[in-house]
Amino acid sequence: MIYFISRHPGARDWAADEDIAVDRVIDHLDPHIVQPGDIFIGSLPVNLAAEVCERGGRYLHLSLDLPAELRGAELSAEQMRACGARIEEFRIGRG
Repeated sequence: MIYFISRHPGARDWAADEDIAVDRVIDHLDPHIVQPGDIFIGSLPVNLAAEVCERGGRYLHLSLDLPAELRGAELSAEQMRACGARIEEFRIGRG
């Protein structure tokens, strides 16, 4: 299953505009739903991204090149594109 995790309307709009195929859009991650092979796309805190990987899931991070003046702001899909929004896979584990 492919999950897109975001509570931000701009991020959801961006994913739809980019034709990113997902099975389910959720606001927040409950790590107990992770099954081996599941894919999670979003901007998770590192501890949750690590838990996804430890449970056999894949974590694809929604990365942005965000200038300081936009940090903490609600971004539109257009602003996200202007900030180079992209999906990058990360494998994260606890040391």
